[in-house]
Amino acid sequence: MNPLIYVSIILFSFAAIFIIAYICIKDKKEAFGFDRNMKDKEIIKRLYGYIKPYYKILFLIFFIILFTNSADIILPLISGDIISILQTKGGFKYSLIVNDVIFYVTLLLLSLICVYIQAIILQKIGQKIVSKLREDLFTHIEGLSANQLNHIPVGKLVTRVANDTNAVSMMFTNIFVNLFKNAILVIGFVVAMFLVNVKLALLVMCFVPFIILFTLIFVKFSRRAYRKVKNTTTDMNTFLSENLSGMKITQIFNQENKKMKEFNQRNEALRKSKYGRIAVFSIFRPTVYMLYVLNLLLLFYLAGSDAINNVTFLNQVITCETIVIFYTYIGSFFNPIQTLAEQFDSLQSAFASSEKIFSILDMKNEIVDDENAIEIEHLQGEIEFKDVWFAYNENEWVLKGVSFKILPKQTVALVGSTGSGKSTILSLLVRNYDIQKGQILIDGIDIKKIKISSLRKHFGQMLQDVFIFSGTIRSNIVLRDENISDEQIIQACEYVNAMHFINKLDNKLDEVVRERGNNFSAGQRQLISFARTIVHKPEVMILDEATANIDTETEVLIQDSLNKMMNIGTMIIVAHRLSTIQHADNIIVLSHGNIIEQGNHQQLLKNKGKYYKLYQLQFHKEQIKNNI
Repeated sequence: MNPLIYVSIILFSFAAIFIIAYICIKDKKEAFGFDRNMKDKEIIKRLYGYIKPYYKILFLIFFIILFTNSADIILPLISGDIISILQTKGGFKYSLIVNDVIFYVTLLLLSLICVYIQAIILQKIGQKIVSKLREDLFTHIEGLSANQLNHIPVGKLVTRVANDTNAVSMMFTNIFVNLFKNAILVIGFVVAMFLVNVKLALLVMCFVPFIILFTLIFVKFSRRAYRKVKNTTTDMNTFLSENLSGMKITQIFNQENKKMKEFNQRNEALRKSKYGRIAVFSIFRPTVYMLYVLNLLLLFYLAGSDAINNVTFLNQVITCETIVIFYTYIGSFFNPIQTLAEQFDSLQSAFASSEKIFSILDMKNEIVDDENAIEIEHLQGEIEFKDVWFAYNENEWVLKGVSFKILPKQTVALVGSTGSGKSTILSLLVRNYDIQKGQILIDGIDIKKIKISSLRKHFGQMLQDVFIFSGTIRSNIVLRDENISDEQIIQACEYVNAMHFINKLDNKLDEVVRERGNNFSAGQRQLISFARTIVHKPEVMILDEATANIDTETEVLIQDSLNKMMNIGTMIIVAHRLSTIQHADNIIVLSHGNIIEQGNHQQLLKNKGKYYKLYQLQFHKEQIKNNI
């Protein structure tokens, strides 16, 4: 009985060590991010909506799994039968062995073909599901308000759309199916072992409590390790997204070393978290293998002793074929158990990713259409602000009772110091934010009663920080709208003087645009944005500091473009350079969220108020600049 004593000592020693380790971290689980707000049942219910269209195909997968599992259980029995034939007294029939071998090979090949078919089908379904999930997620993000997007780091959104959806894809294509397959396989092996020999089956079952104990403890450690990896990965993505976009600022202010230290801190945290996860698996796998080896040792010891001494149990005799069958079954029994534990951990991780995805999908858009919101086909361009109050943060008013009216086809300029509310007015017009008090009217209709998509399609916005997408000049102008012809593009470019530089390019409109348009000057990007606005024929145009940071030569082209565009429709301009708005029909001067004066250029100069002082200040600066 010495082997039994030694094995018992080893098993209980390991069990004691794991239990002590579990107790040590049990009270700290909240610190390691174990808690989730959504229950697994709720997550599965929501994910079911994505699986439902493919339930017929999944039934086919179910039957394929049953067949492959049956094959895994039957194959060791065929091996045992071959050994039984070889031990036949008086010689064996070669034809019986051939039949068994043919059956074995046929069953094995069919099983491999089924596994291949299963993998292909699951990958196709998984990619369709994750594609739909990504579309829903990206569409929902597009619908979030400017305020909501400002509060979510871009790196976090990238992680949700890219990394977290991949984890969900793995759950559909691998984890769910293999969890089911391995669970059925374990049950099948247990039943088969009891049918072959009860005593040896009970021997294997003695190890099951230890397997369950070690697996439960492993899942806790593994979940802790995986959450750390996920959190540090998100932190790294957020850092990279922000700092790669702002690399020029880092270089200008000579902050490379500081940013490198910050990167190294995050990189080191990610490395340690991944090492921690590797350490957990490096302990669990050898532990399960140890159980497997100990089980084999006891199998050979007890089975060998009983076979030699002709011991029977429940009228069952242990033979050589019985030992071979159990040797195969034990190996096959421990493998799915180990896989089950690891896949259960992956399942929990996928649930964590699913929850993070649903947390984005569950964000209710702050700017929504009214129930009876209408579509508008055409705008005259009359705009009116009636006692408008607005604050980004509660009780910190940016606009305080602002009222003004813009007639159709008028050009109106907003002037004032930084923080006076100029850009805020432009954002409110297209409902990037909703006002707290007052009313904003377009053609006499409250903008809240107009569908957001319908409202915005009538506006053309040209901002100081022009965003240019990767692609070509043509794709940036039409924004993938196939209904816009090349002739219309060229007319728009000529109208805003963009052809002045486009004709000098090797590929003209098909010139490649690199990320954020960094292969073009600020002025060229601005002219492209003008052409983009004109080609979509807006009734109201918004220019927010469109002439800032532009060289003198390009400013002349842009100013000429502005003068032309004033004839297209209603135009609202925000500009610090007062020389660009002298021809505006009305100039509204803002200060601390209030309108302090308004009128045309000549009227405001005569009043000698705030506008007059700003104009004089800029005029003297220009004189000094010219003298230099």
